[in-house]
Amino acid sequence: MIIETMHPDDTYRLAMKIAEQAKPGQLYTLNGDLGVGKTVFAQGMAAGLGIAEPVNSPTFTIVQEYRDGRLPLYHFDVYRIEEPEEMDEIGYEDYFFGNGISLVEWAVQIPELIPENAISVTIEKDPEKGFDYRKITIEGLESYDFLKELGEEE
Repeated sequence: MIIETMHPDDTYRLAMKIAEQAKPGQLYTLNGDLGVGKTVFAQGMAAGLGIAEPVNSPTFTIVQEYRDGRLPLYHFDVYRIEEPEEMDEIGYEDYFFGNGISLVEWAVQIPELIPENAISVTIEKDPEKGFDYRKITIEGLESYDFLKELGEEE
C-alpha cells in the first residue's frame, strides 16, 4: 500500500491509525533518509497507543521504552549499530518477540535480525511534489481496511 501525505500532521495521523490497530508482538521497520519524518511517524504510533510522554529518536541509547499506553512501545534507532551482535547486548529478542510493539528505525542496518513477519514502513520525499510531501509505502499489514478514509492507493 502507498499513502501520500502532504503535511507532517498527515504522517502523524496515519501512524496513529496504524497503532490503534496494532497487536502485541508486532514489529515495524521504519526506513527512509534523514529528515523524512521517521520520528514524526514514531510520535504518531505512540499517540495511537495512548502514550502521552514525549517521543524522540533514541539515536544514542539505541532503544527507548514507553510503557504507559495500551501496549508497550519499544522504539529503536539502530543507525549507529555496526555489527548485529551489538543488538544482543541490549537484549533485542526480549523486545522483538515480547508483548509490546517494536518500532525499528534504520532496520536496513540489521536485516538478519528482522523477523519475516515484520511490517515494513518506508518514507520517501519528492521535492517536486512539495517540501512536506511524503510517499509512505507499507508492506506486511494483514488488512488495510481501517486506513480507507486516508485515501490510500493499492
